[in-house]
Amino acid sequence: MRLVTFEDEPKRNRLGAVADGVVVDLNAAYRALLEERGERRAGELSVEAVPPEMLAFLDSGDRAMNAARDALKLIARFGADGARERGLARRAESVRLRAPVPRPTKLILVGLNYRDHAEEAGMKIPEVPTIFSKYANCVIGPGDAIKIPKVSAMIDYEAEYAFVIGRAGRDITPDRAMDYVAGYTIVNDVSCRDYQMKTGQWMIGKTFDTFAPMGPYLVTRDEIADPHNLEISLQLNGQRMQHSNTRNLIFKTEHLIAFLSEVFTFEPGDVVSTGTPAGVGYARKPPVFMKAGDRVRIEVEGLGALENPVEDA
Repeated sequence: MRLVTFEDEPKRNRLGAVADGVVVDLNAAYRALLEERGERRAGELSVEAVPPEMLAFLDSGDRAMNAARDALKLIARFGADGARERGLARRAESVRLRAPVPRPTKLILVGLNYRDHAEEAGMKIPEVPTIFSKYANCVIGPGDAIKIPKVSAMIDYEAEYAFVIGRAGRDITPDRAMDYVAGYTIVNDVSCRDYQMKTGQWMIGKTFDTFAPMGPYLVTRDEIADPHNLEISLQLNGQRMQHSNTRNLIFKTEHLIAFLSEVFTFEPGDVVSTGTPAGVGYARKPPVFMKAGDRVRIEVEGLGALENPVEDA
């Protein structure tokens, strides 16, 4: 499934799925399925089975995933037009998508996780993962503007593949790690380079408002045969700046989950963004930084395309 969070009305988000050119309201579709079966408490039971927002849905685990798949089977039977006529879906182009996980329980990032990026940064290849975090204030969705802050013009892009946790767990072994992954998405680890380099801790330069575009989808784990064989690229104003493959990650998903779960308990809705390949702006000669009027587009094979304009704050 390609799960999304979409804006149902101003400031109200709903869980959906993209299928056949429409965005399906999964809770509404499951309610329709229960009503078709003659269930008198369809509204109440549909909220329990397919919660209408992403974090609650992920927290409900396999039961919610399976119910959502059943709802999509109903939509396939109705067809896209029939689903829209019944108020269960909307044309994809008419829907405003938000970040698939608008407020992650944790937003964890990995630095220097591609050898070529560590080399272009003049940094030692890490022997253990380099970890930092962002806050939920950073998260924006596809089409939302990255805001250039008043205090700096050294704003850089970073294309990243991310995974989303779907089960709580601690001390997870590598051979069990993928069981804890709900799916995958794209993150742009926007970075204010002068603030990042002010101290030995990177976070201050990473956590400005709007500095974590995410989306467009949360693609469920079963849709991606091998998350470590995905082409990843970034274009700035139509010019390709980054291109690699997730096979080149130094620390892969299983290792990161095992390493991090030694420290803290993973929760459904945690997002881990796994690092960026070479080609970032500050390492270029001369450096290239984003400015108002730019458009930045990230594509990850199987995960879609995340595109955002750039504006002054």
